[in-house]
Amino acid sequence: MKSILLTGGAGFIGSHTCLALLEKGYKVYVIDSFVNSSPKSLESVLKIYEKKYHNANSNLTICEGDLRDKNFVKKVFSNIYNVNKRIDGVIHFAGVKSVLESQKNPLLYWNTNVLGTINLIEIMNSYNCFNFVFSSSATVYAQSNNSLLKEESEIGPINPYGNTKLTVEKLLEDIFKSQENDCKFASLRYFNPIGAHLSGLLGENPVGIPNNIFPLIINTAAGIQKELKIYGNDWPTKDGTCVRDYIHVMDLAEAHIKVLDFLSEEGPTYFNLNVGTGIGTSVLELVKTFERVNNLKIPYVFEGRRMGDAPYVVADNSLSKSKINIRTKRNIEDMCRDGWNWKTLNPNGF
Repeated sequence: MKSILLTGGAGFIGSHTCLALLEKGYKVYVIDSFVNSSPKSLESVLKIYEKKYHNANSNLTICEGDLRDKNFVKKVFSNIYNVNKRIDGVIHFAGVKSVLESQKNPLLYWNTNVLGTINLIEIMNSYNCFNFVFSSSATVYAQSNNSLLKEESEIGPINPYGNTKLTVEKLLEDIFKSQENDCKFASLRYFNPIGAHLSGLLGENPVGIPNNIFPLIINTAAGIQKELKIYGNDWPTKDGTCVRDYIHVMDLAEAHIKVLDFLSEEGPTYFNLNVGTGIGTSVLELVKTFERVNNLKIPYVFEGRRMGDAPYVVADNSLSKSKINIRTKRNIEDMCRDGWNWKTLNPNGF
C-alpha cells in the first residue's frame, strides 16, 4: 500500500483529495495546523468512506502542527518512517491563500508559504523522499487580454500571495537543477476550484469572512448576507464582469492523484501544469447559473473594481490533457448544484 503525506489536508482542496486518495487505496498522513480549517472535515471524509465501503478506515493518520515548526515536521517524518518505512509522495496544500489578506499582511504570507515549504523540502530531502506535488496558483501569471493562459505565458504576479507561489516554483526548479538525485517535482497551477462532494457531507467551509466569489454567492443565497457585491462591471470582458475558469473541487482532487501516479513512473523531472477546464465563466454567468440550477434568486450590486483583481484568467489545459490525461468530468451546473447541496445540508458548516 502506497503512503502519501498531505500538508493542509483538512482544507477545502486537501480534504477532497484526502478522500479521493483513501478511495484509491492509499494510506494517507495529514499535517494541518487547523488555523484555516477544521478537523471535522476529516471526520466527514471518514464518514463518507465508511458509508460507501461499509467499514471503518484506519488508513488515515492526522498530525496537528505547523510547517514553520521544523522540529514538528522532523518528528512527523520520523514517526512515519518508524512505522511505515517510507513516504511514496507528498502533496503540499498547506499555506495561507487570501489575495486581499496578502496585500495587508505580506510578511505572514512569505513566512507561512515560503518558510514552511523550505522546512518541508529540507526534511523530505533528508529522508530521500523526492516525489512532490505543489499546490501553486494561476495568480503567478501576468494579466492577459482575454486569451488563454499557457504554462509558458508571461509570468507576473500582482499580489504577495502570487509572489509566494511563484517563489516556491522557482525554489523547486532550482533544487531540481542543482541536485543529482531522483527529484520528481510538479507545480499545479490551479484556477478557481468550487463545488463540493456529491454526498453533501464535505465542502468549502471558510474561516471568517470569505473572500472568494462562490462562498459569497452561497452566503447570499442562504441569507447570511443580504446581497452579493460584484467588483466591477466595466472590465474588458463580454459582460463587464471578471471571467474565471471554475473547476469542480473533485476534478481537481482527482487531478492530483493522476499527477502523483505519473511522477511515480517518471524519471527525475520538474514541470508546471495548469489545472482548469479551459472554459471561461463570468461572475454574472456564474450567478445566473447558480440561480437557474438551484431555483432561487441572488440579489447583487456592483461595486468598484477590487485591488489585485484581473479581468480574464482562464487556463489553456492542453498540456494537462496530453501529458497526464487529465479530463474534467463535472460542469459549471454540477459545481453550483453540489456547492448549494453542501450548504443546505450544513448551514453552519462543519
